[in-house]
Amino acid sequence: MESLIVLLVLVVLAVPVLLVVALVQLSSVRGRVAGLEREVERLRQSGGPTRNEATLAELVARENAARAQGERAATASVAAATPPTTAPPATAPPTPPAPERSAPTPAQPPPLPATAPPIAAPAAPPRPQAPRAPAAPPPPDVFTVAARWLRRWFTEGNVPVKVGMLVLLAGVAALLKYASDQGWMRVPVELRLAGVAAAALAALVFGWRQRERKRVFGLSLQGGAIGVLLLVVFAAFKLYGMIPAGAAFALSVVLVAGTGVLSVKQNALALAVFAILAGFLAPIWLSTGSGNHVALFGYYAVLNAGIFAIAWWRPWRVLNLLGFAFTWGIGSLWGVLKYRPEHYSTTEPFLLLFFAFYLLIPVLYARRRAAGRRDLIDGCLVFGTPLIAFTLQAGLLEGARMPLAFCALGLGALYAALAWWLRRDQRFVALSVPYALLAVGFATLAVPLALAAEATACVFALEGAALAWLGLRQQRLLPQLTGAGLQVAAAMAFAIGASDEVWDAQQALLNASFAGALLIALAGLASAASYRRSDSLKPLALLYYLWGLAWWLGAFGSQIVDFVAAPTRADVWLILFVATGWLAAETFARHSWKALSATAMLALGVAAPLAFAQIEAHGWPLRDWGWLAWAAYAALGARSLMALRERAQGELAFAHLAWLWSWALVLGASLCLWLGKGAGLGDRLGNGWTLAAALLPALAIAAACVWRPRWAGWPVAPRFAQWRYGACASFIVFLVLAVAALLSVDADPRPLLWLPLLNPMGLVQWAVLLLLGAWLASPMVGDDLRARRVPLLALAGFGLITVEVLRSAHFWGAVPWGPSMLSASLVQTSLTVVWSVLGVAGWIVGSRRGQRGLWMASAVLMGVVLVKLFTVDRGHLGNLLGIASFIAYGLLCLLVGYFAPAPPSRDAQPDADAGSDETDNDDTPPDQRPPQDASA
Repeated sequence: MESLIVLLVLVVLAVPVLLVVALVQLSSVRGRVAGLEREVERLRQSGGPTRNEATLAELVARENAARAQGERAATASVAAATPPTTAPPATAPPTPPAPERSAPTPAQPPPLPATAPPIAAPAAPPRPQAPRAPAAPPPPDVFTVAARWLRRWFTEGNVPVKVGMLVLLAGVAALLKYASDQGWMRVPVELRLAGVAAAALAALVFGWRQRERKRVFGLSLQGGAIGVLLLVVFAAFKLYGMIPAGAAFALSVVLVAGTGVLSVKQNALALAVFAILAGFLAPIWLSTGSGNHVALFGYYAVLNAGIFAIAWWRPWRVLNLLGFAFTWGIGSLWGVLKYRPEHYSTTEPFLLLFFAFYLLIPVLYARRRAAGRRDLIDGCLVFGTPLIAFTLQAGLLEGARMPLAFCALGLGALYAALAWWLRRDQRFVALSVPYALLAVGFATLAVPLALAAEATACVFALEGAALAWLGLRQQRLLPQLTGAGLQVAAAMAFAIGASDEVWDAQQALLNASFAGALLIALAGLASAASYRRSDSLKPLALLYYLWGLAWWLGAFGSQIVDFVAAPTRADVWLILFVATGWLAAETFARHSWKALSATAMLALGVAAPLAFAQIEAHGWPLRDWGWLAWAAYAALGARSLMALRERAQGELAFAHLAWLWSWALVLGASLCLWLGKGAGLGDRLGNGWTLAAALLPALAIAAACVWRPRWAGWPVAPRFAQWRYGACASFIVFLVLAVAALLSVDADPRPLLWLPLLNPMGLVQWAVLLLLGAWLASPMVGDDLRARRVPLLALAGFGLITVEVLRSAHFWGAVPWGPSMLSASLVQTSLTVVWSVLGVAGWIVGSRRGQRGLWMASAVLMGVVLVKLFTVDRGHLGNLLGIASFIAYGLLCLLVGYFAPAPPSRDAQPDADAGSDETDNDDTPPDQRPPQDASA
C-alpha cells in the first residue's frame, strides 16, 4: 500500500516535468518548420530554385520529416504525463487525445497532417535537345564552280566598270588596227599613239586618285589604262617600227613592273588581273602574221616576270593561273602551227625561262600561305608545268630520244633537289611531297625515253597518278577527273605509238614499249593505293587496281609473245603469274586489302590450267624449262601463302586448295607422261603403271589430309583446320571417281606378271578404298554418312573384286578385254565362283558374329548368283567351266548349311554368346544377383 502511494506521488511530480520537456520540443520543432516553410516560399516566389530542383525537393522532404517528428514527440509526452487509473480492458485500449495545434499565421501555410504524403518536388523541365549539325554538302562539280564564279563576277562589285573596261579595251584595239589598215586616220601615227598614251596616262592618274573613295572603279580604271599603254608600246614597235626592240622591251618592263607595284601596294587583285589579261591579249589582237616569235615570247617573258614579282608579295592564285594558261596555251598553239627545226635556238631559251617562272611560282604561293591550308599546293602549276614543258620539249627535239632522256633525268634531279630543300621548312613540307613524286617519275621516265619515243603517254600516266593523289589530298573533284582522263589518254597514246614500233631492233624488256606500258600500270596501281585510303571512294580504287593489273600483265605478256619461243611461253606465263601473286601477297601482308589477296589466290589457281598448256607445248609439265617454272611456283607460292596466313579470310582457303590441287595435277601428269613417253621404256610399260602414277600425288595429299594434317596444311598449318574437311572431301571424291572411271581399263602391269590385288593399279585402288574407309569413320563426315560406311565400303570392295576377276580372266585366260568378254565361259564361271565364295564367307561371318545385316546381304548375293546360274551360266553347261560354276555354287551352299543354316535373331557383339545358359535363364532380379568376378 505504501509502495502504491509512493508511485502515485512520483507520477504526480513527473507530470509537470514531462509537460515542460514536451513544450520545449514542440517550440524547437515549430521554429524549424517555420524556417523551412519560409525557405520554400521564398524559392517558389523567386520563380526558380536558387540552386537546382534537387535542393527544393530536399527542403520539402525535410519539412515533412520535421512535422512528423514534432507530432510524435508531443504525443509521447502527453501519453507519459497521463496517470494510469485502472487497468484498461484488453479489448478496448484507450486512445490518447490528439495534441492541440496552433492556428496558422498569415505568413505560414496551413500545417500538413502527419498522414499526408510528402510534397512532391516539381518535375525538372526537359533539357532542350542540341540541334544536330547539318551534314556537310557534297563538293560542287567544276560546272557549278564556274557558274558561281561567273555569277559573282557579274553581280558583285562594280560590274559596269568591269564589263565596260574589257569591252572598251577590245574596241580601242580593234579600232586602231582597222583604222590603220584602212588608212582612215590622216593624223600621223606618232601623234595618234601619243594621244592614246596621253589618255591612258590621264585615266591611270584619275584611277589612282579614286583608289580610296571608289576603290573598285579606280582599280579597274588603272588596269585598263595600263593595258592600253601596253598596246601602244607593242603597236609602236611591232606595227609601225617607231621604236626599236630594246626600247619597246624596256617600256614593257616599266609598265608591267609599275602594274605589279600598284597592285601590290593597293592589294588589288583586280588591277593585276586586268593588266595581265590586257597584256597577254595584246599580241593576239595586233598580230600581223609576220611570225616574229622572238618578240612574242620576249613580251610574254616580261609579263611573266611581272607575275613572278607579284607572286613574291601576294598569294594570288588567279593571277598565277591566268599567266600559266596564256603562256603555255599560246606557246603550244604557236609550236603546233608555226614551229620549224630552225627555230630551236631562239625558242629553247624561252621554254626554259617560262618553266623556271612557273616552277618557282608555286613555291612563292606556298610561302605566302599559312601552313596547313588545303589550297597550299597549286596542283595545276605543280604538275601541269613539267607536263606541258616536257611535252613541248619533246616536240622541239623531234623524237631525239637520248637528249629527251637526259632532259627527263635532269628534271628528276631538279625536282629531287627542290624536294630535299623544301622539306626543311614547315611551310613547304606539303609541297616537297609532290616534288619528290615528280622526281621519281621523271627519273623513271628517263629509262624508256632512252629507248623509245612514247614520252607523251608516259608523262600523261605519271601526271594522271599525281593529280589523282593531289585531288584526294585536297578533296577536289577536278584534279581527280583530270588524273583519270590523263591515264586514259596515256593508254590511247601508247596504243597509237606502239602500232608503229619496229620489233626487230629491240630486246626483251629493254625496249620503250615495255617500259611505257609498265609506267602506265604503275600509275594505275599508285592511283589505286591513293583511292584505297578514302572510305567513300574504295570502288574507284578497285577500278584503278584492275586497270593497273591489266597493264602490268599486258606489258609482260607482250614481251612473252614477241620474244619467247612458243614451246616455252607457258612456262614463262606461269612465272609471271606466280610472281604477280607473290607481290600482291607481300603488299597484302602490310596493307590489308581484299583485292590483293584475291590476286594472290587467282595467281596460285591459274597454275593448273597452265599445266595443260605445258603438256600441249612440250609433252609434260616438268620437261625443258617447266621444272624452273614450277620451282618458282613452289618458292613464290609458299611465300605467298605465308604472307596471306595472318590476315586473309576465305581467299586463303581457296589459295591453299589451289596450291594443293596444282601440285597433285602437275606431279601426277608428269609421272604419268614421263613413264609413258620419256622413260625410254616405250611399249614395254603397261598402262597400269602410268595410271597408278597419275593418281599417286593426289592419293598422298589425301592421306596427309586425313592422317597428317600438318603436312598437308603447310605452310598455313595453323589455319588449315578451317578448311581441312573440305580439302579432304574434294580429294576423296576425286579419287573415288577416278578409280570408278579406271575400272573400265585392263591395268596392264607389264613388264611384270599379272597378280590379282598385287598389281600397280590394284594397289592404288585398294589404297583409295582404305582411305575412303578412314575418312568415313572420321569426324570429318556427318553422322548419317558415317552410319552407312560399312555397306558403302562393302559395295565398293565388291566392285573392285569383280574387276580384279575380269582382269585375271583377261591376262590368265587370254580373254580379250572389252564388253564382249562377258560372254566367255571362263569369265562367267570365275564370277560365279568368286561371288559364291564372297556370299558364303559373309554368311558364315555374319552368323558367328551375330551380324544379321551381313548375313542377309550375303544371302542376297547368293540369290543373285543363283539367278545368274539359271539365266547366264545355264548356256555354258555344255563345257566344263559352266558345270564347274554350278558345282562350286552347290558345294558352297552346303558349306553354309553346315556352319550357318539360319540368320542370327539379332545383331550382337562377337563375345555376346560367351555367357552360360544358367545366366540366360536366371530370373533373379539384377539387383539381387551376386557380383561377378571381374577376372572372368
